[in-house]
Amino acid sequence: MVAVPELPEDPALYASTIAAGGYFEGFAVTADDAVRVRQYRDNAARAAELEATTDLPAYLRNLDMELIWGAFDEAGLPRITQLVNKSNQYNLTTRRYNEAELRQWTQDGQVLTYQLRLRDRLGDNGMISVIIARPKAGEPDAIEIDTWLMSCRVLGRQVETAALNLMAEHARARGYMRLIGVFIPTEKNEMVRNHYLKLGFEKLQEESPEGGATYELRLPAYTPLDHFISVRGA
Repeated sequence: MVAVPELPEDPALYASTIAAGGYFEGFAVTADDAVRVRQYRDNAARAAELEATTDLPAYLRNLDMELIWGAFDEAGLPRITQLVNKSNQYNLTTRRYNEAELRQWTQDGQVLTYQLRLRDRLGDNGMISVIIARPKAGEPDAIEIDTWLMSCRVLGRQVETAALNLMAEHARARGYMRLIGVFIPTEKNEMVRNHYLKLGFEKLQEESPEGGATYELRLPAYTPLDHFISVRGA
């Protein structure tokens, strides 16, 4: 169904008319939404510390970061669904799924799913990354990253490095030899065009006319990358 609001002649009243219609009200409020103001304040404190430092590794080390990971579960699904459907910039494929579709993968033992939270001495960033990796059709030795997104507020904190180490470890434990990454370009995700190259993947094929590309990481030879984050399961 399509709603077509009747707008007044005065353009100055457009915004209030749309707001009164309730067309863009959120369908749910997650726990992370409820603490958003505190997270903004904590991020401001981190930014102030970063601006004052001349030693980036020391800054990262002193944050005492902890990445808490878990597979998709019912408690996390509302926030996972929210991130999957609103994340644009740090999103490698920008594929959208509803909660029912995401719930199916919690019951599929072949799919690797991750909900990642980041904490440090200045506070809890909440859920900041979602990853889905699925067996690649027709290639039993490979698992492909269907979705990899991250909140831009944790850029430069080495979360992607810690997440890759975790994913590579789990994929290798399941007997996979190759981890496949896909970049699908949009108008908003240019910032992650070289995401996989920076993490040590090799390009499998040249970019498509639209700018997309496929990458491969050989798991038997993979050496975990260094970072300043402690990692634990939820």
